[in-house]
Amino acid sequence: MSHFACAMLGDRGSWRIVEVDLSGCETVDDAVELLRDFQEPVRILAVEQDDEYAALLRLDLAADDADEPARVFLSNGHAAEEYPLAAILADGLVEIGGDPLLDDEDAPPALDAAPFGDPDVVEDLGVKAPELIELSLHESTLPIDLLISVVERLGCLDEFEAVRA
Repeated sequence: MSHFACAMLGDRGSWRIVEVDLSGCETVDDAVELLRDFQEPVRILAVEQDDEYAALLRLDLAADDADEPARVFLSNGHAAEEYPLAAILADGLVEIGGDPLLDDEDAPPALDAAPFGDPDVVEDLGVKAPELIELSLHESTLPIDLLISVVERLGCLDEFEAVRA
């Protein structure tokens, strides 16, 4: 099972893309710590695996306070059942538009193909929540297409494609 992961680093108008190794990540906190190593104001971890899901994990400079959680979006919650990396990123997320009431309040929500997490994760960067959700749900859109839409809006598609090559 192959995956592509990169850190999108910068701020409006100035971005750089760095491929990252997630093999040492066992928890979402490990992925957050990986992003903390970078100094840019906005740090987004982008992951795509086997054309099954895309994930965005965002950490802003102001969120360097350990009490401030990172924001995560997973395009396909079902992927967390089959892909350990997706499960790590989905830890603690809830289905978008799902019923927040559970019969057993300690039970985690059932994962399905719906997007999970924070659909507003990149809204201030040009990709509105409804568009991110639509990209996740549209049958002919691959997870990498979701990531490409985000990097196009950031203005760093060429850098992204160079790292992916």
